Amino acid sequence: MTDMLWYLLLIGAVVVERVAELVVSQRHLAWSRERGGTEFGAGHYPAMVVLHVGLLVGCVVEPLVADRPFLPALGWPMLALVVAAQVLRWWCITTLGPQWNTRVVIIPGASRVVGGPYRWIPHPNYVAVVVEGVALPLVHTAWVTALVFTALNALLLRTRIGVENDALASLR
Repeated sequence: MTDMLWYLLLIGAVVVERVAELVVSQRHLAWSRERGGTEFGAGHYPAMVVLHVGLLVGCVVEPLVADRPFLPALGWPMLALVVAAQVLRWWCITTLGPQWNTRVVIIPGASRVVGGPYRWIPHPNYVAVVVEGVALPLVHTAWVTALVFTALNALLLRTRIGVENDALASLR
């Protein structure tokens, strides 16, 4: 198979992972709402969805349109970072359990989770997002996608982390 076909399979696998994430998120969101969960910062959520879809689209379009090569010295280390980001993401999801979803929801009386990666980093899932946003496009030298996503994601994370910090401050 060609390098591009392998890369497209990788992007397809990430899309499947995202769909699985959304299924888990919807289940957890229902669980949280059944327990009186309150959502914070819903206004930025559509922008987050568009940005993440844009990342995946850019990862496919840029290498095809701009005829970006696969550079093994760049691509293989970036692939390792993509895998590491997925491991960290799912560690976050399993650590938070049913309290995790893609929205910011606080359940009355819930305690702040301080185990797993949250022992060391206050928002480890966003570390995974940042790493993936740089590494996934660079697996096939889509540097424009990596730059644009990283810049827009930094703006979005500034809002998102502020919303999460405010929401978490409401926990006892």
